[in-house]
Amino acid sequence: MAQVQHGLSLPPGRLVVPARHPPLVFNDPIHGHIELHPLLIAIIDTPQFQRLRNIKQLGGAYFVYPGASHNRFEHSIGVAHLAGQLAEALRTRQPELKITKEDILCVQIAGLCHDLGHGPFSHLFDGPFLNKIAEKRMQEGNTAEGERLKSWKHEQGSCDMFDHLVKENNLLPLMKDCGLKLKDLGFIKEMILHPSDSDQEWPYTGREQNKAFLYDIVSNKRNGVDVDKFDYLARDSYHLGIQNNFDHHRYIKFASVRVCENDGRKYICMRDKEVDNMYDLFYTRHCLHRRAYQHKVNKIIEDMIAEAFVEADGHIQFEGSNEGTFTLSEAMTDMKAYTKLTDSVFEQILNSPLEELSTARGILQKVHSRKIPKFLGEIRVEKTVRDWEELKSALEAQLAESRPQGDLEVLTPPADLTAQLAYQHPPEQEFLEENFKVLVTKMDYGMKDKDPVEHMYFYSKFGSTAKKLSLEQDEDTSTQQSSCME
Repeated sequence: MAQVQHGLSLPPGRLVVPARHPPLVFNDPIHGHIELHPLLIAIIDTPQFQRLRNIKQLGGAYFVYPGASHNRFEHSIGVAHLAGQLAEALRTRQPELKITKEDILCVQIAGLCHDLGHGPFSHLFDGPFLNKIAEKRMQEGNTAEGERLKSWKHEQGSCDMFDHLVKENNLLPLMKDCGLKLKDLGFIKEMILHPSDSDQEWPYTGREQNKAFLYDIVSNKRNGVDVDKFDYLARDSYHLGIQNNFDHHRYIKFASVRVCENDGRKYICMRDKEVDNMYDLFYTRHCLHRRAYQHKVNKIIEDMIAEAFVEADGHIQFEGSNEGTFTLSEAMTDMKAYTKLTDSVFEQILNSPLEELSTARGILQKVHSRKIPKFLGEIRVEKTVRDWEELKSALEAQLAESRPQGDLEVLTPPADLTAQLAYQHPPEQEFLEENFKVLVTKMDYGMKDKDPVEHMYFYSKFGSTAKKLSLEQDEDTSTQQSSCME
């Protein structure tokens, strides 16, 4: 069974507890005035957390949407706030759950620290950039390193950074003063990075099965309904200027922990009349992916930035532990070095006089001057693709072989992608395979080809248990998707 190890130990002898941080009130544009526990303030006032001020929430989308300038810093505070609200609402309405103040504090810390592991431009780092580096390592014959890079995710980085943050800032005494134990540190990390061994009857060690519902508040692996999503849907919509139809206040109001029919565990369930609101949640997510997160220009720019980072890898060093130095692709293995890696690396490359960075610098200069590759068209793949890399290579070769046909002045744009390309270019244009790049985007409602609402439990005001929604019995629901993935 894969376990999340805390790797920390309490110092021996009498603990000298530092003076408590006073609670602070944040005026947040999304949630209004937020008051956080002193321990959360102590975490916020560390270099490891302050680093999030310099990591864009939406990566390259800022180059497309001028309002998308918000960062992981404010999102993390918002998630901590909502995590505390939901946990407190459950404790108030259902005292029989025996939710303790330590439970709530741990849930809030998990919400606050769940994104500590993000790299420059958020998902660009552990997505396009590390995937490109992994492919490069595999081509060099280093398969093990390539697989390691491909499998690394920011959630693992968040747990590693959390350990580093606690140790470097000597927060264990303050945590103990607040009633937390070493077991609680493991619980916090389990809420961020769930154990991978799902075959175990109960894979968690931080809390017993009777508090299974606590694991769904920050990061819900069963159906994706969690406060992380509540905050980023509201915050991203606000900064992008896109309508958010989901009301997270109603969710918190009607959320209730019930014994579920299938496995007898206690999960957070929703009133049956709130089905439409839950569909609004996933529909809003889908709209944001289509209109912003996976906007065609955003995808092109992020691919360019990732390519520049690949070219710069090895030429930029970050000092880490034991006076060691780490490259862009190595920094996440040493948290001292990783603390220094933020979006500022973009400007560092752009303003560097080093000849070794000339290629990377040239790519980023094109991003700044908007000299980006042209979008030629898109195709939707209806069937399951086993090897995307093989398909991409085939399409790029097919595009390079395409030639104009007929009278360009009277020809109407065809639906086929290669024919459309031929329509757009003059006959004398020379096409080379390396001049084309096929990018793959995947759109779904959060669970690939599954309907996430069908994986939620709903309760009625007349029953004490909860069950999953049956679409056959409820044909009036607001979505009847023939497919949840494209």
